[in-house]
Amino acid sequence: MIIINKNSLEDAIAVSQQISEFKHPYGMDEYQIRLKKNHLILTASIHNKPIGFKIGYDRFEDGSFYSWMGGVLPEYRKKGIAKMLANYQEKWAKENKYTTIRLKTRKKYKAMVAFSLKRGFKILNKIAKVPDEESRIWMEKQL
Repeated sequence: MIIINKNSLEDAIAVSQQISEFKHPYGMDEYQIRLKKNHLILTASIHNKPIGFKIGYDRFEDGSFYSWMGGVLPEYRKKGIAKMLANYQEKWAKENKYTTIRLKTRKKYKAMVAFSLKRGFKILNKIAKVPDEESRIWMEKQL
């Protein structure tokens, strides 16, 4: 049974450090800098083992909630865990009077782009980088 927990930054960081796509995962210092404003930390666990996380915060102070970091351990993907975390985050954001969710991803994370589009996100902007796979994609969803 998958359990979603709030506010376990240590567990979220531990999961992030096990996700191979994150070549240089952030440490506690970066999280503490960004999470000074209104924020939400979620972790997904099975049998008390953290297997996924999603973290967002009020980056822009314009009514949008920024979905900053998230991921699921490879062996637990395609089981609906990312969807559960995203659903929780969106419900929480709406309950806390946010009108949109924003995120930024990279072109190389094709599964994240497809997941976001399927959830109703629209592409707002693309920032070209070299190589092209490192290009950034800004997305937004109305709540």
